[in-house]
Amino acid sequence: MARLDLRRGASQTRGMAHTYIVFNFGADEEKVQQARHKLEGWKQAFRLDKKLQFKFARNEGKSATPAPPEKPDKQKTKSKAKSQTEASATADTAGKNGTVQLLVRLYFSPHEKLSEQRWIERIPSEEPFKEAAPKVIREGTDEFSAVLEHFDRLD
Repeated sequence: MARLDLRRGASQTRGMAHTYIVFNFGADEEKVQQARHKLEGWKQAFRLDKKLQFKFARNEGKSATPAPPEKPDKQKTKSKAKSQTEASATADTAGKNGTVQLLVRLYFSPHEKLSEQRWIERIPSEEPFKEAAPKVIREGTDEFSAVLEHFDRLD
């Protein structure tokens, strides 16, 4: 029989450690779209819903998750002219929006240390992330609290 007036014992589980990976893409919207697409694919394929979270930040301080490109209508199909205008529009918006920073949070439990280490090694080694100056920030480092606050402020 449980008693409500007794203190509850300490939890036997430790909290999950956060690890952040910060990427700076500059003004390259195409790389940002590739990175978003790759991260979404990994989240679905490996069922990493809460374990892998990411947010985009622009230099103005606004959070901006890039919208997926619009699908062309089946009736309207234009070849190279349309793709060239879309490419120039993407370049124009990249110039207007400034630099884009991607913050990836890995949130694995203590018994999943090997999985966490594999993702820390894998993500920066993949194609859209290689050239974005990856920086791994683990819990307990000096800059961790600043990155944690920045990640939480982004929507």
